[in-house]
Amino acid sequence: MDIETSSNTIKIRGNIKSVADYQKIKVAFERMTHEHKNILLDIQDSISITSSVIGYLTKLVQKDGIDLSISVGSESLMELFDDLNLVALFKVKKV
Repeated sequence: MDIETSSNTIKIRGNIKSVADYQKIKVAFERMTHEHKNILLDIQDSISITSSVIGYLTKLVQKDGIDLSISVGSESLMELFDDLNLVALFKVKKV
């Protein structure tokens, strides 16, 4: 998994599947939330997401007040967010 950041956008390429991936995502968000409260997460080709990442994103939105929008490229990841009733919370859209 690779992460690229620019302005208020975090782009993820590759599958999100390990604890190391979670740590990379957390560090990217920690750096970005110091300057931005409105963040776009672009998950280009991952077909899944770990529960630890979902939990962290939920904390950012509900506790820290981050305005998060997620764009996904994979239909299966979109279905996962829908099955977990997270589409509205994370403003998920398929691109």
